[in-house]
Amino acid sequence: MTGYEALTSGVGAVPLARDVLRVSGPDAVAFLQGQLSQDIAALGIGASAWSLVLQPQGKVDAFVRVTRTAADEVVLDVDGGWGEAVRARLQRFKLRVKAEMTPLAWRCVAVRGPESSRARAGASGDLVVPFAWGAFSGFDILGTDPLVLDGIVAADGSGYEVCRIEAGVPLMGAELTEKTIPAEAGVVEVSVSFTKGCYTGQELVARIDSRGGRVPRRLRGLVSDADVEPGAVVEVEGRVVGSVTSAARHPAGHTVALAYIGRDVEPPVEVRCGGAVASVRALPPVS
Repeated sequence: MTGYEALTSGVGAVPLARDVLRVSGPDAVAFLQGQLSQDIAALGIGASAWSLVLQPQGKVDAFVRVTRTAADEVVLDVDGGWGEAVRARLQRFKLRVKAEMTPLAWRCVAVRGPESSRARAGASGDLVVPFAWGAFSGFDILGTDPLVLDGIVAADGSGYEVCRIEAGVPLMGAELTEKTIPAEAGVVEVSVSFTKGCYTGQELVARIDSRGGRVPRRLRGLVSDADVEPGAVVEVEGRVVGSVTSAARHPAGHTVALAYIGRDVEPPVEVRCGGAVASVRALPPVS
């Protein structure tokens, strides 16, 4: 069984770049409650949830996972290379707050696939966190020495990237940048609480939700028999309607990609990406 097959049909494990930050202290939860879009105070110890760290104007600073590890301690993990940006962003708003932010030198092993539950008993690390993004699910092992049970197929990064793109999991620096409106990326449903109190960046998220989630563009999937490159312009009948953010070659030989496409372009529809013809597809539901 190949790595891609294991990740989609069995169970596979792959090292994943994640940066980890511990926030601890008597004011840790209250501080994060005012900075993150998720209801941090409602998380039980051991529970985790996706959340957004937003600019005051409501665009994305970071997309993080939050795990409540103690009454006064929370662990945040984010795509690799973005941990310092998260720490710096939170530090700017930390005024007279009794909370410490500590980067952790942890690594991550991602375990994915419909049979991933059988690997859970053999997982060893400082923190084991569930992962669910529609049908793409499993868990992540975080820690100084994350280990998975012997016998699990070792997948590679290319196989994981195909799975990520097919599932529509957004990546910091690609689908999520400082220009991204959360509703465009399809992450609001899994990362925003509309019943908690105020938090930084709330106004834009609430305003778009009150208007039925209408945004100028949406994250879509692309499939092409030809090569498609990130950054490629997407056109319909010579009109530019979007651009590609991620692309990968599927083991079956075709290319899968993610692209932001104007809201007036409804899938399924054929488009051009550079010299390639591609089919636009709606991404599978997250939940």
